[in-house]
Amino acid sequence: MATELIRDGQLDRNAAAEALRRFLEEVIRAARWELTCSVKAVAPGEGPDIAEVVADFGGRDKELLLERGAEVLKALEHLALKALRLDSAFQERIHLDCDGYRALRMEELRMTARVAAERVQTSKQPFRLNPMSPRERRVVHLALRDIPGVRTESVGTGEERQVVIYPAESKPAQ
Repeated sequence: MATELIRDGQLDRNAAAEALRRFLEEVIRAARWELTCSVKAVAPGEGPDIAEVVADFGGRDKELLLERGAEVLKALEHLALKALRLDSAFQERIHLDCDGYRALRMEELRMTARVAAERVQTSKQPFRLNPMSPRERRVVHLALRDIPGVRTESVGTGEERQVVIYPAESKPAQ
């Protein structure tokens, strides 16, 4: 399926949106969830970060997706990305959300990153954020890339991987 979704090295937004919609509708039907799912291709610069295809859930069973830190929503996104068979470079362009939950989480991460960066600028001491997913770490790195006096680095492995914010002139701990 992935070859059908990539044209001239670019994600075919409309084809990816249609494939994602079909997959999600099948999962919703099989699970017997009372959910609606709106899937749309996003024009460049219109969506969050680099999203090119966004799916948003609503309906009576939306709380099922959001329990325990949105574990089911994250798992559904993981399954959808596997079903689409996209290379990892294109997976970042597909976003699943439920009633604005993930969008709010991304904005919270940006705010947390900015506050932590101010602390690093003032204290000249590195600041380590809690472990987070690759997508969340990317949000932090992008939020701080143009902030003077700080730089970011991901450290650790697996689910324990974290972003550390350093004063721009300091060297990372080895």
